[in-house]
Amino acid sequence: MPTVLRFRSYRFFFYSNEGSPREPPHVHVEQGGREAKFWLRPEAHLAYNDGFSARALRELVALIEGNRERIEKAWNEFFG
Repeated sequence: MPTVLRFRSYRFFFYSNEGSPREPPHVHVEQGGREAKFWLRPEAHLAYNDGFSARALRELVALIEGNRERIEKAWNEFFG
């Protein structure tokens, strides 16, 4: 599970086996026992949420949008 970004206590990462066929680029975020998944395009948006508040989700979307190029670059380098 490659970690692509850490911010405060959030960890942004990919699962190394993202299914077959592989899903479009996305990122998972965890903090404590919470986890969420966000699609990266056309803009960052929630795929699922397990435990984050609406406020935290808004913050996560903003963080992903601000780091989308970095996240997509890491995705492309990892999955080729």
